[in-house]
Amino acid sequence: MPENLGVMVCGHGSRDADAVREFARVAEALRLQFPDRPVEYGYLEFAKPVIREGLDKLRAQGVTRVLAVPGMLFAAGHAKNDIPSVLNTYAAEHQDLQIDYGKELGIDPKMLAAAGDRLRAALEGAEGEVPIHETLLVVVGRGASDPDANSNITKVMRLLWEGFGIGWGETAYSGATFPLVEPALEHAARLGFRRIVVFPYFLFTGILIKRIYDATDAVAARHPDIQFVKAPYLNDHPKVIDTFRERVEQILTGDTNMNCGMCKYRAQVLGFEGEVGLPQESHHHHVEGIGTSADCAFCDGVCNGRCREIAAPAAQAAGHSHAHDHGHDHDHEHDHDHSHDRSHDHDHGHSHGHHHHPYPHADHPLGPVSLRPRKG
Repeated sequence: MPENLGVMVCGHGSRDADAVREFARVAEALRLQFPDRPVEYGYLEFAKPVIREGLDKLRAQGVTRVLAVPGMLFAAGHAKNDIPSVLNTYAAEHQDLQIDYGKELGIDPKMLAAAGDRLRAALEGAEGEVPIHETLLVVVGRGASDPDANSNITKVMRLLWEGFGIGWGETAYSGATFPLVEPALEHAARLGFRRIVVFPYFLFTGILIKRIYDATDAVAARHPDIQFVKAPYLNDHPKVIDTFRERVEQILTGDTNMNCGMCKYRAQVLGFEGEVGLPQESHHHHVEGIGTSADCAFCDGVCNGRCREIAAPAAQAAGHSHAHDHGHDHDHEHDHDHSHDRSHDHDHGHSHGHHHHPYPHADHPLGPVSLRPRKG
């Protein structure tokens, strides 16, 4: 029997309705890339459809083999653990369906070209004539508890810095690790450059993009002598779509390895030695498909984080260590053994409860702890 191929794009999901629409637009663009194959998408959490619903749609269209790709820039806990766990569970329930899993977008010449276009547009749209060597670039990544994924943002920054011949470059993160955007920009403002360009290296909008731009505005207000420029994020740039198409095609050629060389789940990476061989599982079931900001009593179509202000005190009173906010600003890169091949699922004999492995730098003064209210 000939196999019927289908494509599944697996996203993280967001409480921000605009972010969900932008992700769906990328999936629609991929349908044009594969006119002879069904293309569906789904999310790990918050938004609908969830991943299993997208897989249901593919099965209903007669698909017998799914080419699944993570809709993510870099391979950290979501791409390595959570998505494969969901796919493994579904495949175990529907053994007539073969699911093959591809790799993340990663550091790729096409992705760098897309980033270059966004940065170029920001520079060309900036007011005044500031020489490129008097411009400082700050590239902002999502931030994860995976040091290898975090280091990729620094590599992107350096490639853009050197490619444009910009005067200086720095890296910041929106959460989970350090330095966060505001302390990073304060540091950058002391370096003496006339212009600072802030580039969120993100695929889609959401509350984190809004926080990045808000932090930029806050620092800019304290340094009126410096011009701050907010570059647009990647979104559905044609080169991003091209990279997604290539990741799907690479599944058929077997080119699906993620960042194994410095992966903390497989090698004893400095500072993360205790995380080798932890079990592969997903922690997103409790927020799977619960809705976007369009369904939230506190939001008007755009996530404002209001529920976090209400949920956090309640969670602390109940003894929980964290609350799930709209922007997912806590460390949500769950640390477990992973598989770059979806069918490879093992637990190394560990007994493992449902918890987050502690991030060793959670109290770094330039990290998320800097957002907590100061006592006294």
